Amino acid sequence: MRTPYEIQLRNGRVLRTTPVFDTYWRFASERQEMFMRRVLGSTPPWTEDPILSAHRFTNTYRASDRVSQYLIRHVIYEGSQKPEEVFFRTILFKIFNRIDTWEALRAQLGTVSWREFTFDAYAKVLDRLIGDGQRIYSAAYIMPSPAFGSPRKHRNHLRLVEHMMADGATRKLAKATSLRAVFELLRGYPSLGDFLAFQFAIDVNYSELIDFSEMEFVVAGPGARDGIRKCFKHTSELTEAEVIQVMAERADAEFERLGMRFQSLWGRSLQLIDCQNVFCEVSKYARVAHPDVEGESGRTRIKQKFTPRPAPIPQWYPPKWGITVDVPATTPNGEAGSASQRRPAHAGEVAARP
Repeated sequence: MRTPYEIQLRNGRVLRTTPVFDTYWRFASERQEMFMRRVLGSTPPWTEDPILSAHRFTNTYRASDRVSQYLIRHVIYEGSQKPEEVFFRTILFKIFNRIDTWEALRAQLGTVSWREFTFDAYAKVLDRLIGDGQRIYSAAYIMPSPAFGSPRKHRNHLRLVEHMMADGATRKLAKATSLRAVFELLRGYPSLGDFLAFQFAIDVNYSELIDFSEMEFVVAGPGARDGIRKCFKHTSELTEAEVIQVMAERADAEFERLGMRFQSLWGRSLQLIDCQNVFCEVSKYARVAHPDVEGESGRTRIKQKFTPRPAPIPQWYPPKWGITVDVPATTPNGEAGSASQRRPAHAGEVAARP
């Protein structure tokens, strides 16, 4: 049986952990190892962990996930870099958070642009997609419908985007002095609760519109709260945000304690948003690995299965992060080339294979 592990904090506070606490760090390390093996051209299987092999989990670093990568490269940094256009594209994409929906808008409207936006044109594209039986929202978030008078949720969301732009959200964003201030700005708009407002703040922060540290502020979502409950018997009355802060600050020490060499994101350490993310994922992982440990959700199964994607997933990070890496070039048949074929990433880009 695992020896009880306690974390002594300032002011005499103590965090009392469960066995899931160690699993948190092992999950974070192995999920990042899987990611790096893919990026460096290894073929599957990328892990011997039976749970990670069978079920779908997001990456340890939020910005490495497929949808975040698409957002950063093809939504934020493609097209006009005028502040109102970047903000419009980012919020529009994130409300639906689905690549197929964005590409359908682009295919049928041409440029996705606030300057050329008309409610009817965008609404009709979405109407047609729904009429054809296609999903237009991601299952990642629960998106409540704002009250703008339409019986159709997607039309109300278009009105929300229209309202945010007309309200001068971009201008107000430019005056924000912290990531918390960005969160509070977004939180003030209809239907954007704490979790969504924080997620959107992180997404806008990928752009050049603002540049705040991801170590400054965090909001725990429902999944992260469930993960925190599974990792700790007692949190000494710390808030979820404070617990996440402790995890980010102790990451190096905990990996060392467990004898693990964690591969960072090419020098970028785990940020608060990433530690929040891992709590959410380990809450799912623990349903199988630690079925005897109860959380808040009461769920006992992991629904999503893991299927390797056949197409490459390029990695492209905000240039302001200064991430540069060398990765193997690939031959025409997709096999990794020799070391002499290595090339530096361009503006944060590395070639990844699924």
